[in-house]
Amino acid sequence: MPSESISLAIGGEAHAHWDSWSVESDLRTPADGFELALHTQDTARLSQVLVEGAPCTLSLGADRVLSGQIDELIHEVSRSGVTIKVTGRDRAAALVDSSVPSVYLRNASLAEIVQQLVKPFGITQIEIRAAAEKPNRLIQFERTQNAWQALTKVVEAYAAWPWMEPDGRLVIGGPDYNAAPVHTLVMRLDGKGNNVSSLSVRRSFPSRYSKITVLAQHGQYDTDDLNPERGQLSATVQDTTVPGNRACVVQIAAEKPEEVSAAALELMSVSKLESLEIQAVVQGHRNAAGSVWAPGQRVIVRSEPHGLDGTFFLMSRKLSLARTGGATTLLRLRADKTWKANTTSTESSLEVKAAK
Repeated sequence: MPSESISLAIGGEAHAHWDSWSVESDLRTPADGFELALHTQDTARLSQVLVEGAPCTLSLGADRVLSGQIDELIHEVSRSGVTIKVTGRDRAAALVDSSVPSVYLRNASLAEIVQQLVKPFGITQIEIRAAAEKPNRLIQFERTQNAWQALTKVVEAYAAWPWMEPDGRLVIGGPDYNAAPVHTLVMRLDGKGNNVSSLSVRRSFPSRYSKITVLAQHGQYDTDDLNPERGQLSATVQDTTVPGNRACVVQIAAEKPEEVSAAALELMSVSKLESLEIQAVVQGHRNAAGSVWAPGQRVIVRSEPHGLDGTFFLMSRKLSLARTGGATTLLRLRADKTWKANTTSTESSLEVKAAK
């Protein structure tokens, strides 16, 4: 089966002839990146629309896989021919590269805060999937932060996370652990039915903690209805699956009990998440459901050499086409129902205290 071509649309032109390319997407890393390369004997000049900073889109067949910008162009002319390399990132690049805009809001909703943060960077398509909560009393950011750091700080207070969809939408939400798995990866000892080129499993213990305690101290504002006697907050979360006494104490700046509890649960989530990673290389760029591989999908892994038989969460993927190896996808999977599963964990217990 021939490989699908990747098409770069920019300035009203479409460029679909590339010798090699890759498009990487990771839920925890802002600004998904891409790289395209072409070696030819015919064209010595670049198209006038190929300009660094220009907006562009990438499509695999009929499916959009990225909306973003050109970061860098390399145009090399030599006796052996002409080489063109194009790299770029999705629309979150502007948030990563720029300092946070001046934002000062009172009694603002999550949607209002997000809009104020990202609208100056041309991001107008916003989808809020996080649970609605009471408005924030006061929102003000340190100008030394970049806009993405400020955005993540805001949405994490709602137990959510930001990411860019291929069509350019900014989504504030979390994983859908009720979605059906899109594929089954198989590696048997006898080789029958195997559908992975390679599969590796990394297990790690140093990041695991049996108990995490978060301490916080908030200031008092004359115009806010805070209890002046309650200046200290703490939250403790336990993981009964970790053997021994492995405790961790962290101090943060926070004003609300829910912010402290969210921080404790997030640290425990990261502790569990980092303990297991599965990397698999598969042929092609689509799963069994016919859709392009994308972070957020759930995948069944059955590997006899590794003793695996369960459902895992696709945290990142890298679509690639190379002269050697053809069309492949690198999948990075983590434990299911772990990342941003603060409200559904059954193995952790949470205790929040307000010290007077």
